[in-house]
This record gives sequence, C-alpha cells and structure tokens, in this order.
Amino acid sequence: MDVKEFDYELPPERIAQRPLAERDASRLLLLDRASGAWQDRRFRELPEILRGDELVVVNNARVVPARLFGRRAGINAQPVGRGNPARREFLNAQIEVLLVRQLSPDTWETLVRPGRKIPTGERIVFGEGELEARVEGRGTFGIRVLRFTSKSGFHEALGRLGHIPLPPYIKRADEPLDRERYQTVFARNGIAVAAPTAGLHFTPRILERIRARGVQIAELTLNVGLGTFEPVRTERLEEHKIHAESYEIPECTAEAIAKARRERRPVLAVGTTVVRALEDSAEKNGGAPASGKFSATIFLFPGKIFRAVDQMLTNFHLPRSTLLAMVAAFAGRENVLRAYRHAVESEYRFYSYGDAMLIR
Repeated sequence: MDVKEFDYELPPERIAQRPLAERDASRLLLLDRASGAWQDRRFRELPEILRGDELVVVNNARVVPARLFGRRAGINAQPVGRGNPARREFLNAQIEVLLVRQLSPDTWETLVRPGRKIPTGERIVFGEGELEARVEGRGTFGIRVLRFTSKSGFHEALGRLGHIPLPPYIKRADEPLDRERYQTVFARNGIAVAAPTAGLHFTPRILERIRARGVQIAELTLNVGLGTFEPVRTERLEEHKIHAESYEIPECTAEAIAKARRERRPVLAVGTTVVRALEDSAEKNGGAPASGKFSATIFLFPGKIFRAVDQMLTNFHLPRSTLLAMVAAFAGRENVLRAYRHAVESEYRFYSYGDAMLIR
C-alpha cells in the first residue's frame, strides 16, 4: 500500500502542546468499526459507555527521563582542553542523546544529534562528568550504541540529568509537570522512552468506576521505543522495517485473556502498545497471547488479521505513521480517515497530550 493513503490534513493548532488541567477532561470520539458511525463523547463517560463485561488491558510501562544533553569529550580519553581553541569549541558543542532501547544494564541503542560526525570510540560527558558514555557502534537511521558509566549508578544519574522525552511535535522544552503528566497513573514497570499515551486519560476515580461496572482490568508491560514512533521512510507501507520493542505479559493477564475468550467477553486494549504486544504474542503462540517476555516485531497494517483484540482505546496519530496504519487495519482506512476529518473539524486535540478515540 502507498503510504500516501494514510495521509490527512491537520492544522498545527490542533496539536496539543500541554496536558489538560485534569486527565479525564479530554474528549472521546466513539467509532463503530462495523458501520463507520461516530459519536462525540467525554472520557469521563467511559465507565458508562462500556458494556460491563469487558477485559481492559493496560500498559503499565514507566517512562524514564530518556533525553540527555552532554558534550563531546574526544576519543580514547583525550582531554577536552587539548589542542587549539577551535578544537575545544568543537568538543564542547552540545550533544543530544535520546535513549531508544536497552541492550544490557549499561548499554543502550540511542539517537544522537548531531550524530553524523560522532564516530565509534567517541566519548560524551553529561552534567559535571557524573555520567559518561562511549560510542560502541553505529546502526541504521542514525542509531548509535552507547555504553554508559557512572559512579552513582546509571539510573540515579539519569534521574537527575535526564529530561522527559516529549515528542518533537510538542514545541517546547519539558517542564517539571511533565514528569507526572507524561506518565500514566498505573505506570510502575519497565523502562519506556515514550508514554503509552492512551493511558494518560485515566485517573484512580475512573478506574474505580470501571471496576464497579464489573469490568476486569489486566496489565502488561511494553517498553515503548523506536518501533512506536519511528517514521515510515518507504513509499510502500509494507516495505517499512519496524523496530523491535520488548514486552512482558504476566501469567495472570494471559489467563484473564483466555478466560475472556472462552466466555465471549471483549478484550479492550488501551493503546496501540497493548495491541502490539497482544497481537505479537498471539502470532507467535498459535493465536492466543501467552505469558512471558518477548520482543515485538509485528507490523499491523490493512490486510493483517487481529487475533487477540476486540476493541481499542487510542489517541489520534500522525499522518503516514505505523500507528495510523494499525488503527486503519483495525477499523478500516476509510472509516478512520473520515473520523479523523470529523475530529479536525470539531477541534479535537491531537497526539500525545490530546483527546482519545474508542473503537469497537
């Protein structure tokens, strides 16, 4: 399929730059995937919108402050001050590092900017030297493998020096509020570098009301990474190579899904990350999600079969993105694009801090 088939017009002012004062104050576009009909609702109405026997699956991944700003320190421990003033300026230039995927306790795949002239062996120093990284290798599309060292421990240093990795369409620096609001209320596991944004609308009160309806809630952990937000660089959608993301499905969640299937109760995935984890596991395990740790490599686009998910709660996604392709595969491309046009005209808020859509 031509990637242009997943395009739509979005005025810049529709992109939410900040979260609403209250998480559950967002709007909710309810889309019937069989008929293509939609309703304009509020997220606070979700407990009443639900049938009452659903199994709701959420991603409890915790976002780490994955954006770091450092400076070049040269190769093979050469001192920063060595050489002429031009060399010192070159070495002291700011380097931005975005953690993408953890490979080992101290080694990460990263995106480095500007990265074109960062060779293997280059050292990058963060803060006053309490965190340092060495470039161990290079990958495709600007990926650099960095090995970190810190006297205080990597995660302690990251917590102090790192910034919340707000997406590039949010045209501002991260603020203290983002440490809370770019995190779901059920975040507790993992090392995600982007939020599972469909979960950002939930509050403890909403969860209580959902449970009071008799709805069951289960959790899994998918460490959101480059596979979620990497742009499509090919003209043909099916030629895009999606980046792997690690996930874990607890045994109790796999059992809850199997039970819901036996009882013909719908499985509602909160977010595309949950869809990706469940469908990847189902594809690898004979059609049903299994417990355990896996690496998600599945790419869902129109024509793909969904084996585990019956309903999807999701935010609005970028044009020509893998996430929009997934939603189109689930609900039909024309249905989704018509609903998106309605959302634009009705002044819904788009993307990470924006409004939500429930597809069933």
